[in-house]
Amino acid sequence: MSSTKIVPETRLMSDEQLCADHAWQTLRREGGWHLLRDAFTRFRYGDGFSHSRAFAFQLCLAVVPFLIALTGLISELGVAEGGEVVADTVLALTPGTSDQMVAELLGGGDDAGAERVEETGEVALVLGLITGLVALTSTMAQIERGANRIYGVERDRPALWKYLRAAVLAVSAGLPALAGFLILVGGGPMGDSVERHYAWGDVASTVWDLVRWPLSLGLTVLAVAVLFRHAPRRHQPGLSWLLFGAGIATALWWLASLGLAGYVRFSEDFGQTYGALAGIMALLLWANLTGMALFGGLSFAAQLEAVRIGVQEPARPDLWEPKAQRVPVHDTGEMTAL
Repeated sequence: MSSTKIVPETRLMSDEQLCADHAWQTLRREGGWHLLRDAFTRFRYGDGFSHSRAFAFQLCLAVVPFLIALTGLISELGVAEGGEVVADTVLALTPGTSDQMVAELLGGGDDAGAERVEETGEVALVLGLITGLVALTSTMAQIERGANRIYGVERDRPALWKYLRAAVLAVSAGLPALAGFLILVGGGPMGDSVERHYAWGDVASTVWDLVRWPLSLGLTVLAVAVLFRHAPRRHQPGLSWLLFGAGIATALWWLASLGLAGYVRFSEDFGQTYGALAGIMALLLWANLTGMALFGGLSFAAQLEAVRIGVQEPARPDLWEPKAQRVPVHDTGEMTAL
């Protein structure tokens, strides 16, 4: 249960009263550091850390099946139709753990082995996509729950509508976000693989290296904007008002992704510490940081809207008080506190 103060809905305010200019005026009036402090308080008392961990668990359950689906796609495409590019991308995302499996999917051996590998790849592709979409739907439902608590809404939507909306968000926001992450982390190896296998050329390789960064950023911004607008169970203001919170969430997510990717790549201690589990540990850390970035940005957007309406305090007052009254315990003759 959340102890944050509810953010009143702004149905009676026009778009002109909740636009980017008014958001900027509110931000300047209240002070950036003051709002950041209150946003962290709202994040904390809205159980933001707990919801981030739950979100990370659900996100990992979605990412792993999609990686399995990518391995299935390798055998479906084959060497002649881009399977090697997908294989190099999978190896970049899961270093040291998929070499043998990828080699088998690309090789196939004799006719019987090739047929068996193709059937296995089809099963992996279909089941991976289905399982990944189901898990991603649960991830979107977890985002709704966390967003509601941050805004002070104690109950989620009815189950049917909650998961129907979550399924739509999985396609409209979840898949673009995963695609943005794939381009951010695996875009370099993907471009190198295309250049190596298909003689892409230096010009095309340079263009891809320049385009993949804004493309990943654009997909991330799209996903965050859709989630901020449609995940909470309330009437949200326009996207221009949510811009600052969405910008904070996107910046934190990019910093977390790039920082963790750089640390895992250049730190020998990380691989030595976790060994074969290094990839799983990196995925868990990234998912948890992603959840904290997302709910942190939502907390800032909620607090900015709250102070615009006049709700200054982010959390309800603490009503718990320790009782100092002491009563005797007759069998021991000692005193004890209630």
